[in-house]
Amino acid sequence: MTNTVVVIGAGLAGWTTVREFRKLDSTTPVTLITGDSGDFYAKPSLSNAFAQGRLPAQLVSTPAARMAETLGVTLLAHTRVQALDTAAQSVMTPAGSIAFRDLVLATGAQPIRVPVEGDAADRVLSVNSLDDFAVLHAQLQAGSGRPVLIMGAGLIGCEFANDLASAGFCVSVVDPGLRPLAALLPEAASAELRQALEALGVTFHFGTTVRRVDATQNAENLQVLLSNGLLAQADCVLSAIGLRADTRLAQAAGLAVERGIMVNRQLRTSAAHVHALGDCAQYAHGVTLPYVMPIMTAARALAATLAGTPSDAVFALMPVSVKTPALPLVAAPPSPGTAGQWHAPEAGLWQWLDEAGVQRGFVLSGSRTAQRMAESKRVVL
Repeated sequence: MTNTVVVIGAGLAGWTTVREFRKLDSTTPVTLITGDSGDFYAKPSLSNAFAQGRLPAQLVSTPAARMAETLGVTLLAHTRVQALDTAAQSVMTPAGSIAFRDLVLATGAQPIRVPVEGDAADRVLSVNSLDDFAVLHAQLQAGSGRPVLIMGAGLIGCEFANDLASAGFCVSVVDPGLRPLAALLPEAASAELRQALEALGVTFHFGTTVRRVDATQNAENLQVLLSNGLLAQADCVLSAIGLRADTRLAQAAGLAVERGIMVNRQLRTSAAHVHALGDCAQYAHGVTLPYVMPIMTAARALAATLAGTPSDAVFALMPVSVKTPALPLVAAPPSPGTAGQWHAPEAGLWQWLDEAGVQRGFVLSGSRTAQRMAESKRVVL
């Protein structure tokens, strides 16, 4: 029987699990399989690279070969896993079957794509990886001032809007909702963010969606028809509607899946010796946590379990820093379904108080973001 730990996915979740595991176990064989190069980079840097003038290659912090050598990993880059056999404890790849003692699914998430009509609908881009960013960068490298239309005024949409506008692009944002970052922020904070981004030149179109994307006569530019009848011109259309857990392998293998791959507190799936974490996982409390700090917490717990010390992943309050320099924001929204409402005791501070007056979340803006630690201590989970 093999003693190998197999990890599928070379994002933050996959590589961090390996790194934390190696701190505890330096001898057990580890094989990491990834469909891309396996280079290590900070995914959040994708949405603030234009304003900094950073090229795609400059976002790589550690090349894959060095990661593999340092951590003693067998790296199978540019390799797609075709299927999982949880009973036989093996994964199938084009190069053959690989047996595992334990399997870690760190398959991440895929961009949500909504149907769009038009002869250039296939030119709508999404950025969820360094390869995706390289495509966007190549399309926009001809210079600033060019019009870019972003679909979605959520976290990624607002971050890209800030970044591209700061880099000199003419940015418009389309969203069916009524305000930016509606899922994270109270109305007043959304209004502040909108005002700050509009001051950079960002134009918002709320209460509408993209219906068609067609090529213009010169075939380079795009004509975008919104559902409210407005016609917009763009050199690039970027979809930032959101992400959906990549559960395809897990589902095909018969693992329990809802919004993500369901795991218990020790990150085990419905199959023995198969674990999941990161953007692809649905944790024991029924939510997905597509942010950096939960991934780091989960990776440390899973590494301990893989090394022989079963450990629960315990998630403390983890505020989200929104990369919108026009208006810095830190958001720690209440758990879904928490009854209560936002209160604003001071400028730049919003507290979510439940029906008993207990604080369950907060949002900070501008210079108030420096108070994140103090405000975090007031929150009762």
